[in-house]
Amino acid sequence: MYDAAQNNKPKDRIILHCDCNNFFASVEETLRPELREVPMAVAGDPESRHGIIVAKNQKAKAFGVQTAETIFQAKKKCPDLVCVPSHHSLYHEFYEKINAIYLEYTDLVEPFSIDESYLDVTNSIHLFKMTPKELADHLRKRIKEELDITISVGVSFCKVFAKLGSDYKKPNATTVIMREDIPRIVYPLPVSSLIFVGKKSVEVLDSYHIRTCGDLVQYDQQTLHRILGKSGDSLYTYIHGLEGSPVRSWYEKRVPKSIGNSMTFGHNLVGEAELKAGISALCDSVAGRLRHAGKKCRTVQIGIRNPDFVTIQRQTTLEVPTFLKSELISVSMKLLKENWDMSKPVRLLSVTGSELVDADEEFAEQISLFDMADNSESPKVDREKKETIESTIDELREKFGKGSITLGFNRLER
Repeated sequence: MYDAAQNNKPKDRIILHCDCNNFFASVEETLRPELREVPMAVAGDPESRHGIIVAKNQKAKAFGVQTAETIFQAKKKCPDLVCVPSHHSLYHEFYEKINAIYLEYTDLVEPFSIDESYLDVTNSIHLFKMTPKELADHLRKRIKEELDITISVGVSFCKVFAKLGSDYKKPNATTVIMREDIPRIVYPLPVSSLIFVGKKSVEVLDSYHIRTCGDLVQYDQQTLHRILGKSGDSLYTYIHGLEGSPVRSWYEKRVPKSIGNSMTFGHNLVGEAELKAGISALCDSVAGRLRHAGKKCRTVQIGIRNPDFVTIQRQTTLEVPTFLKSELISVSMKLLKENWDMSKPVRLLSVTGSELVDADEEFAEQISLFDMADNSESPKVDREKKETIESTIDELREKFGKGSITLGFNRLER
């Protein structure tokens, strides 16, 4: 799109990055408003001291409660912390409602995660007779009034700075970062503020005395490539405002190749109990997302990272595809035990289901002669019953929300 009044230079896009504040905890608070009055966290297994904190509200955050730490660690900081179970189907319901509002302003709505979306309003904003900031403020107000959820919005000419803007001021705020705002807002920030800049990159850059975005912009692409390889090329593109990836249409068909989740823990996990709690929280999330997408996975992969940031990945192929949480936990724990010393600390865990197939696709399953002889149920029948149970629980959560059934995590036998 070109503007003749500006010597045919490309006209900057108007990109919004909308990020729901404390999303899982906020959804729980819409159902039980009394939770707003206490420090509260959504946890993988609220009944277990080894359960993992998945999300927390502002009052819990004030006590220093962190996502991915255990309930035991969180309650040492905040003894009165109220922990509630997660309801992934309900969070997806709110995700759909929030994005439905965004779609009233543009069809270029690209979810970045369950609680974040990019919007490109370049060609539609004139219809609403609002400035970009006014539109962002309007969306914040509307979502709060209609869904009782607060969002923070970054407004910019590219995805990178729009994302940085939504992180800049929270909760419930709008930050505009156009080209003229970059020196004032972006340059003083640490390089870690840029998307995809991890701890290792920060350490390498620090060794070259590159600590802020203002330091980073002083280096040419060749030097950054020498320092960080392809990541250096990306950083050069980001800091100079050259990132131009499009915001995809909501209606563009997306076929997921894999569905996974990872979690960096507030403290290192050690021992089978803590590691199983982490695996269980991840498998609960992955299983729910598989069912929501109407998919099963043929392959399960786990990732394990130690405190020195050494990462290993192991995977196995299943005889029969699954979206069952119990099966994902069983397979993931088997991989973990076979490939990791359970007495060694773990900083990060991930679980991913890949080789996805349609959930209603039929697969042959071998039946044991012993099963036939003793008239016990075949594995296929048993699995079908479990699938019916977990799918029914999804439906109950969607229909009744917080007051419906909660599927507990398997506990270790002692």
